[in-house]
This record gives sequence, C-alpha cells and structure tokens, in this order.
Amino acid sequence: MDRFLAPHTPEAVAYSHVSQNSWDIHSHHLDLFDESLVACSASYQAFERYLSGADLFILPRTRSELESVLRRYSYDSIHNAISRSRSTLQPGGYSRVCHHAEASIRNVLNSGDNATILLSMHVHNPTANNHERNERPTHTIRTK
Repeated sequence: MDRFLAPHTPEAVAYSHVSQNSWDIHSHHLDLFDESLVACSASYQAFERYLSGADLFILPRTRSELESVLRRYSYDSIHNAISRSRSTLQPGGYSRVCHHAEASIRNVLNSGDNATILLSMHVHNPTANNHERNERPTHTIRTK
C-alpha cells in the first residue's frame, strides 16, 4: 500500500484518523461533516480494498475500468461514513466529497506506472486449473 499512498499522504493520515476515531469525522471547531477527511479516507480505502482483491469478481482490463472499480469502492466508503455521521452534509457536500475522492484516485493512477502495476496484480491466469481460478468448469455435465 505504501507504494501507492505512503503513510504521510493526506489519504493515509485521514484513513488512520477515521479508523482510530470512527465516531470523529466532524470538524473539531464545528459540528460539521469533515468532507476532506472522508474523501481522503475513502480514496485510501478504495485502494486497500482493491489490493486485497477479496470482492473483486470482474477484473479490470483497462485503466478506465480500474478507475471505475476504485471510484465505486470509494463511494461505498463515503456512504458508510455518511451513515455513521451524527450531522448532515452541507448543500453540495456529497458531490464535493465524491469529486475529491475521484481526484485523489486519478492522482495515484497518473503517478508513474501505478495503473499498470495495479492492473497486473489481479491478472487472469489462463494456465491455472478451474479450482485455482475459482471459476465454473468449462465442460458441461449432462444429467438424464
């Protein structure tokens, strides 16, 4: 994970703060939903979820497909944060949070060869047997 979002990045710091203080996603001086904190944390969680591959059923083949998967994961995280929040979003807040998370994801994918590395992490192995690929058999079974 450090290769994509190092521990000192705003995303990693936000994720650390949210994971250690899940109840505290509000600005300290006001009882407002901290949009930047949630967006940065959502971006970090999107990459973490992709890297784990735990619920990755359709493998992305292109950079745009990869970005779409990461955006979807970040939206899930944003929705979870909103549902845990004790305060409402300001008008336009949801769009701002999503936009900020999307920009963070794009920045990581645009850095060096990150997109290529991420795409190659969960490559389909055509030589693996069906049990290793976790797929259905390619031959049919007939019953009477």
